[in-house]
Amino acid sequence: MTNARWVLLLATLALSCVAGLVIGPVPIGVGDVMRALTGNGDAQTVAIVRDLRLTRVCLAMITGVGLGMSGAALQGTLRNALAEPYLLGVSGGAAVGAVLAVVAGLTAAVALPVAAFTGAAAAVALVLVIARVASGRADPRVLLMAGVVVGAFANAAIMVLLAGAGEGTLRNALWWMMGSVSGADWASVRWLALYAVAAGTLLVAVARDIDLLALGEDAAAGLGVRVSSATRRIFLLSALLAAVTVAGAGLVGFVGLVVPALARALGMRRAREVLVASAVLGAALVVFADVVARTVRAPAELPLGAITALVGVPFFLVRLRRAA
Repeated sequence: MTNARWVLLLATLALSCVAGLVIGPVPIGVGDVMRALTGNGDAQTVAIVRDLRLTRVCLAMITGVGLGMSGAALQGTLRNALAEPYLLGVSGGAAVGAVLAVVAGLTAAVALPVAAFTGAAAAVALVLVIARVASGRADPRVLLMAGVVVGAFANAAIMVLLAGAGEGTLRNALWWMMGSVSGADWASVRWLALYAVAAGTLLVAVARDIDLLALGEDAAAGLGVRVSSATRRIFLLSALLAAVTVAGAGLVGFVGLVVPALARALGMRRAREVLVASAVLGAALVVFADVVARTVRAPAELPLGAITALVGVPFFLVRLRRAA
């Protein structure tokens, strides 16, 4: 991929971040935003930019990075362009873990991603078991169907967990399940960024294994890859990234499906390039989707997951038709 395309990707991300800081129920000029970021200007503008919009933009970026890289890794490893955390049930499993933590009172910024990761890892294991029982091997199409089943089971489990919750708790939980970065704060952003950077860096480090696994299990084994351990490692790192997004923003679907395809359309071929480009594109997409979610019906706010689904579902249907 040429340097010009990387510049285009970074410029797209920068523009989406500027839009996230400028556009809102209270319009703020670019100059005022720049001054507010340095602590200058009137106190209200500084509070809006630094404590409200900047935290939302940062959390949206973390969410996009996690979903984009997770989707790219899963698609490459499974050799399936339809694979992504939401459709494979990974996000649903993470949501179950997070809801269990909330019900148990474990809502600390450091603990919630761990609980979500536990649920996501369990979902990955369950999907693999179902696929192997159904077809005798991890067939990509069977994995997709198994993921849909696990995702539906996760949603049912969440409903059971919330059945006895109070009205306020139930309303907040349902809004979180539909995806939102409205609850962003600096404490959670720092911890989630730490988890995302660690998992993302490790995923880039095993990019060569993803490239070889994309050739097929037999070919990868012939080239010296320990297929089972490499696959398990990639799945767990992808699950951790998906869990970070769920812990911070709830269920936001289809980002991991769309952005790796866009990265490949821009000429990416090697896994490392696809992972990094998916991180940038995912961040830009989720930041822009959040701008749409909080402005299209202002002062009301739409669920972030609904906005990404409006883009992702038609994209999924087109990809499914091509794969048929």
